[in-house]
Amino acid sequence: MLKLSLKLGLWIFICILLIETVSMIFLHNNVVHSRIDQELDSLKARGNSHRDVLEMAFDDSTLQHIGLMESQTDTDVVVTNSAGEVLLTSKEINGGMEQVLDHSLSQLPRQGVILQSEWNEEEYIATVTPYETVTDNGYVYMFRDTENVKAFVSQLNRHFMLASILIIFFMFITIFLLTKALTRPLILMKEATRKLSKGDFSVSVPVQSHDELGELAQSIQTLANDLNHIKQERNDFLASISHELRTPLTYIKGYADIARRTNLSPQERTHYLQIIGEESERINRLLEELFYLARMDQNEFLITKERVRLFPFLHSIYERVLPAFLNKNIQLHLDSDHDVYVDIDPSRFGQVLSNILDNALKYSNEGTATTIRAFKKDWNVVISITDQGIGIPDEDLPYVFERLYRVEKSRARMTGGFGLGLAIAKQLVEVHGGSISVESRLGEGTTFTIVLKES
Repeated sequence: MLKLSLKLGLWIFICILLIETVSMIFLHNNVVHSRIDQELDSLKARGNSHRDVLEMAFDDSTLQHIGLMESQTDTDVVVTNSAGEVLLTSKEINGGMEQVLDHSLSQLPRQGVILQSEWNEEEYIATVTPYETVTDNGYVYMFRDTENVKAFVSQLNRHFMLASILIIFFMFITIFLLTKALTRPLILMKEATRKLSKGDFSVSVPVQSHDELGELAQSIQTLANDLNHIKQERNDFLASISHELRTPLTYIKGYADIARRTNLSPQERTHYLQIIGEESERINRLLEELFYLARMDQNEFLITKERVRLFPFLHSIYERVLPAFLNKNIQLHLDSDHDVYVDIDPSRFGQVLSNILDNALKYSNEGTATTIRAFKKDWNVVISITDQGIGIPDEDLPYVFERLYRVEKSRARMTGGFGLGLAIAKQLVEVHGGSISVESRLGEGTTFTIVLKES
């Protein structure tokens, strides 16, 4: 199986090689054609120059002068008359030149034409320029041996080959470094996901960029953190459940052993059986609340919303819990707008408020007050419950809605709480499409705020 780095490097190499090959061929052809065009233009220009000289003074000395000039260059000239007779040649005419001279000519432009441009197939490239004198007309043929052009092209090919080799060499180095830089984060993320699959959530994926790879690394790190948090929560949850079950079971077992003694009086046996009953009821409440949460987690929990006028609804809850508050010498106040309506399940939402008020009652001292407020704000309905209780430390505030979390674990059995009431309240509020938050100052009190959409 090819590794990703090798696949990526191979694809990049093939793409760059194709681009380089096409570019080199295009550039090579352009350079060669440009050079041939220059040579042909140069030949035509020399032919035109000789034509001008002949038209000014057409005699043997002029012809000899033109021949002498061309004999000192790498070009050759042949001058013919209108009958095709050769008047001048700077070089002995060979087969390649004869092939050019045999071309039929008619109505040539004064600036001349290219007769032969196939440098790679013919012995010569050639042009012809017509001249006109008082005595006769004719043609000036210019020739250049293609060996010089072929030598230039051969040298050009060597240079292009060397350039291609250097480019491929540096391309290999660049691709190697590039694939390492691109695949290293992927390899790290692969190792991280492998550890996650084996249950090791304590992985660290470095975020080295702000592109898609960086976002992927951040997502994997977030997933690892969330899984690690869930694992820790699960362990804490199981430990807490074990503790919550072990304590009452210990009481039940101990008092059951005592109650079996034959030397107990009826009153003592009744007392021990009463303790066993209370602890059994405690276990039953714990299991019911856990089952309640499990149903909500599995989306098996349904609510039936109806449009409810908020003030009578809150007043009924107020009257139901007021005796308990008065029994503890705690004042309970209700301050609610009368024209507010919300869409709620009265039974389930009443459970939310009862859980919060139950906490206010448990953690408030005698002589304090608890206030229920309800009002409209920005198309929302805000319900707040404020007590003057012992408050919640700042370090505990982020966790009060987590399951089985209790601020004062030492008072848990005294208050009878499991740390599930607020977790249930939060999920019920969210099922209603609302939100719940908490603010608290240690020693001054706590405020729970619920925000719902107005009906």
